[in-house]
Amino acid sequence: MYTIKTLNQIAQTGLRKLPEEEFCIDPDTSCPDGIILRSFDMHSMELNDNLLAVARAGAGTNNIPIAKCTAKGIPVFNTPGANANAVKELVLAGLLISSRRIIDGAAWVQTLEGNVEKAAENGKKQFLGPEIAGKTLGVIGLGAIGVLVANAALNLGMNVIGYDPFLTLESAWHLSASVDKADSMEELAAASDYITLHIPLNDKTRHTFDKNLFAVTKKGARLLNFARGGLVDNEALQRAIAAGIISRYVTDFPDSSLLSNPNIIVLPHLGASTPESEENCAEMAAVELREYLRYGNIRNSVNFPGCIVPYSGKPRVAISHSNIVNMIGQLGAVFTKHHINIDKMVNNSKGELAYNIIVCDNLPEDENQLIQDLYNIHSVLKVRILK
Repeated sequence: MYTIKTLNQIAQTGLRKLPEEEFCIDPDTSCPDGIILRSFDMHSMELNDNLLAVARAGAGTNNIPIAKCTAKGIPVFNTPGANANAVKELVLAGLLISSRRIIDGAAWVQTLEGNVEKAAENGKKQFLGPEIAGKTLGVIGLGAIGVLVANAALNLGMNVIGYDPFLTLESAWHLSASVDKADSMEELAAASDYITLHIPLNDKTRHTFDKNLFAVTKKGARLLNFARGGLVDNEALQRAIAAGIISRYVTDFPDSSLLSNPNIIVLPHLGASTPESEENCAEMAAVELREYLRYGNIRNSVNFPGCIVPYSGKPRVAISHSNIVNMIGQLGAVFTKHHINIDKMVNNSKGELAYNIIVCDNLPEDENQLIQDLYNIHSVLKVRILK
């Protein structure tokens, strides 16, 4: 029986993916085997010794101590694409409200008195805004969300430029051939009337939109950020707005420094706030956690390599270790020592980390000694026997 701790309210459709005869959902446990969360900040949380995996019901994982989990051999899963449609729809709304002054106009109407119809007709010109059809949208980041946004913008009559030096084959398959490819963010920013960000936040991408990128951005452009707040340097943004470089900024990430500027629209992080998205993310996270705990299979981990071996009914040993020379030979020697015949072995690596699933025809009587011998190998992080 595996005990699963939930750190946020998780949709029941997702939790039902964890059968009651194998998994116990206990939000109050202090020693979980697995954790499912959404936005809870885990950085100050102690990780219990028997914790095996963490699954984030969402794409971003900056609320999870990735390095600490990796050092303990704990894979961290996320759910890329599960909330993509919800975010795409909000980005499209962001395009419109950045242009048509819809929010300003609606708020103004609420202040009218007397002959409201006449007053609205006389005053509506102050909310004049351009159409998006025929304009150019620049999409920085062509993952699951970026591809959906780019294709939808084409369908709305926009010209679309995309930039992603790490474009995956899967994303390329789904991306319309009508999307032009920029060689750099600078080229994209200089040519776009609207720019939308769809990249992860990390040390390399923080303040992607800084004073240097604003300096080459097309004058009067509208910038949308429904990815992560830290991607934009807010001080440089304020200067770019004052200089007329950015005419409107729409973001889904509230910050007190953004609230006083009439050319900035701040939303309360609504990107994935749909029942469909919450259910999709919960289901995907639960299945990832279930498949890892049951079979050691890894799909959509941000710190571990993908590694999937279909279950054949035979026992398997899952081992994570540093990605260094001669580890396979050392592991094989231990299996030979215990007279274990290996039916199948899959080894994948990701940076400095490697992960193995070893399917066995037999296991020794003393399984604890097998585990101890594997841990005695330098750089082995985690050993699990799954039957």
